[in-house]
Amino acid sequence: MPYLYRDPKARLPALPGAARGTHSSGKPYKELKQDCLRRGVLFEDPDFPACNSSLFFSEKPPIPFIWKRPTDIVKDPKFILGGATRTDICQGDLGDCWLLAAIASLTLNEKALARVVPLDQNFGPDYAGIFHFQFWQHNEWLDVVIDDRLPTFKGRLVFLHSAEHNEFWSALLEKAYAKLNGSYEALKGGSTIEAMEDFTGGVGEMYEVKKAPDNFYEILEKALKRCSMVACSIDTSSAAESEAKTPLGLIKGHAYSVTGIDEVSYRGQQVQLIRIRNPWGQVEWNGPWSDNSPEWHSVSPSEQRRLSQAALDDGEFWMKFEDFRVHFDKVEICNLTPDALEDSTAHKWEVTIHQGSWVRGSTAGGCRNFLETFWTNPQIKLHLTEKDDGQDDCTFIAALMQKDRRKLKKLGAEMLTIGYSIYESPSRDGHLGKDFFRYHPSKARSKTYINLREVSNRFKLPPGDYVLVPTTFEPHQEADFCLRIFSEKKAITEDLDENVAIDLPEPLNPIPSPQETEEEKQFRALFEQISGKDMEIAAEELEYVLNAVLKKTKNIKFQNLSLISCRNIISLMDTSGNGKLEFSEFKVFWEKMKTWIDIFLQFDFDKSGSMSSYELRRALKAAGYQLNNYLLQLIVLRYSDEQFQIEFDDFLNCLIRLENASRVFQALSVKNKEFINLNIGE
Repeated sequence: MPYLYRDPKARLPALPGAARGTHSSGKPYKELKQDCLRRGVLFEDPDFPACNSSLFFSEKPPIPFIWKRPTDIVKDPKFILGGATRTDICQGDLGDCWLLAAIASLTLNEKALARVVPLDQNFGPDYAGIFHFQFWQHNEWLDVVIDDRLPTFKGRLVFLHSAEHNEFWSALLEKAYAKLNGSYEALKGGSTIEAMEDFTGGVGEMYEVKKAPDNFYEILEKALKRCSMVACSIDTSSAAESEAKTPLGLIKGHAYSVTGIDEVSYRGQQVQLIRIRNPWGQVEWNGPWSDNSPEWHSVSPSEQRRLSQAALDDGEFWMKFEDFRVHFDKVEICNLTPDALEDSTAHKWEVTIHQGSWVRGSTAGGCRNFLETFWTNPQIKLHLTEKDDGQDDCTFIAALMQKDRRKLKKLGAEMLTIGYSIYESPSRDGHLGKDFFRYHPSKARSKTYINLREVSNRFKLPPGDYVLVPTTFEPHQEADFCLRIFSEKKAITEDLDENVAIDLPEPLNPIPSPQETEEEKQFRALFEQISGKDMEIAAEELEYVLNAVLKKTKNIKFQNLSLISCRNIISLMDTSGNGKLEFSEFKVFWEKMKTWIDIFLQFDFDKSGSMSSYELRRALKAAGYQLNNYLLQLIVLRYSDEQFQIEFDDFLNCLIRLENASRVFQALSVKNKEFINLNIGE
């Protein structure tokens, strides 16, 4: 169940300042460390204990792991030995090559690395068994504290480790990331760009290599020069091909890091090369320009040194760029700023962030294929007012991210298939209804709906107002989301959420009529029969009266009204405070009831006696109540059933409670005005 997000305001991106502490004690890293040093103990993290639940959630460890501190594994442990480099990343017995490829890319950017891996940590005199790392999550930086107990088997690290057996920064980083996501098992399988964004707060873009533009080499060259993180992979056609080795030494379904791109003079011609790293730390390309290929014999030693070419079985290799385009299928680029792939002029990008939720029954409407519910999704208005310099259009990137799905794996959650559509906005404000989307095509959309954590695309649209609708592919799927809008010029964004408003008809004051209507005569007869001479009925008696009358109403199907509904009716209409309903009070309520029945029938499209919860927004508006997404989500959670249907009894209860609440609100408003006037008068 996602949280229900209340704040409709756009947010600025998180600044790279102090990260928010996450430890359950409420204490920051330094305070926790000082506590341990003062007490002379090594830190043990209660939030991520050294036990099986931190390792796996769906199985038991295949072998008996023993948690050990680095000081118990080697005599002279080091946090970082000779600098943090890509050779410090060697994959263990966990399917998280996507994460390791991102860590290898992170080591190419000293500034980004120092943010994620604070370098003032060591195993020196102030060692206390505690370390910390920082990650970006949904527009804020988090400081994740861990102890240094690591899973081992026969004295060796089981998961990520360095080629140097006494270096531990990479293993501890993996543990901190596992804690962030709930367990080591939660790290199995993923997209490299996911970890890249968590290391930088950057924005990701994906290329299909076979469909990449002609200047793809220049795009990658520019990205690496601007310290963007780049990964690549080869698609699989079936699960059986996962991590299958090709005759040329490449691994299918495996994440590689791109660590360099350059040109070399070869027999009088310039040859474009690209450098790739396998996070396994071994198993390399054995085709042209591989470590021991004959092509290097025609390259001068000085040129080889410039390219850091060495025939080592370290998982890193060069290959011809043409061969890269033939053998690889996908490239993921995480830009630390969105201008990494643009022209050489640096741009200052404007960024706004929206947090929201898809909640089944109210705001989880699915994609445009599901028109009946699509309109109920959250809607964000985008004002593009300034053209790009020297251009007629406005450039922006829309990046939609589903939140915490990896953390929720242990509860059975998977990545949802997500995407978005962009429409030209009409002149009116407020949440757009079903008919708008029925008759207006989108102006732009995400390239595809896909089950990745984030979907992002770059757009160029003329200046104007647009509405972006983020959705899951299927309706009724719940998740929290974060939408980031990067624009070259200032763009104004706002949630198209309704303001809470009440527009009820004036209370009815029945004018005494010389003659009663036939309907009133029937009610009076029922009242006299049940109540006696005082003509007052309690909740149990009201239940009998209403159900007796409504059963004779042919145009509505429903189950009996509940006793709770009748008690709520009396609380709404009882002016004397005796807990009973007089005949005159009942007549006023019955007029309300007839109006509410008419409204319900308008939205009970199949005349089944229930209405879709997705229609509740419109039904309540027809009754005089305009609600925002947050209140609507709460009401749907309270009154709809598992099939997202609302029966008449629940609809009635909802309206009665809303009217009671509106009366309280109006009474408080009057008192506040009287108080203000009194103070002004003084």
